[in-house]
Amino acid sequence: MALQLYIGNKNYSSWSMRPWVLLKQAGIAFDEIMVRFDSFEAHSSFKRTLRGISPVGKVPVLVHDGFAVWDTLAIAEYLAERFPEHQLWPTDLQARARARSVCAEMHSGFGALRSHCPMNIEASLPDTGRLIWRDQAGVRADMARLCGLWSELLSVQPDKMSDGSGPLLFGRFSIADAFFAPVCMRLKTYALPLPADLAAYVERVAALPGVQAWIQDALAEHDFLDFEEPYRLGR
Repeated sequence: MALQLYIGNKNYSSWSMRPWVLLKQAGIAFDEIMVRFDSFEAHSSFKRTLRGISPVGKVPVLVHDGFAVWDTLAIAEYLAERFPEHQLWPTDLQARARARSVCAEMHSGFGALRSHCPMNIEASLPDTGRLIWRDQAGVRADMARLCGLWSELLSVQPDKMSDGSGPLLFGRFSIADAFFAPVCMRLKTYALPLPADLAAYVERVAALPGVQAWIQDALAEHDFLDFEEPYRLGR
């Protein structure tokens, strides 16, 4: 039975983006089931659709042979074990431990950045980004940590990979890059300041075929949801 991945709106759902990009970029076949955000109240169509599939009623959810996995880290680990030939984690023991560490940090941290800069791929909000940068000390602190983390990881990678491309966080594509892909989308939307080498990493992530496929689908949705857009009244 094929893998099924339940996701939300691609323009907004940063959590859904992680496993979708991971599967797409790795070339692992799956069936996408998009559950449109209408609201997150118990009576909403969104919650009713997920009832009986996930006990938490959230996306993403991976279903394989009737078995559901509903946490992004758990989904990544399941895929890495189910498809070891794709080497979704780094092969080196210490690099693999570091990759797990930074994914866990992304999973539970950077709360100010995620709260004040919700993912919105269709939007371009540099003026809003400047106000957020000026007024939100937590966002500046999150960005300082993000820049330090990325700089440390990229500093030990070769300048160029064997195919001539620039490196990702652990050289070749891994779960870590899928986890930070939604952050890259946020940085582009709000034009938050980055050193040139880290801005280049963001562009490399945005250019990955799996990420490009997600972006194009997000741009094609044309599904404005006011409760997902704290900075715009319409589009």
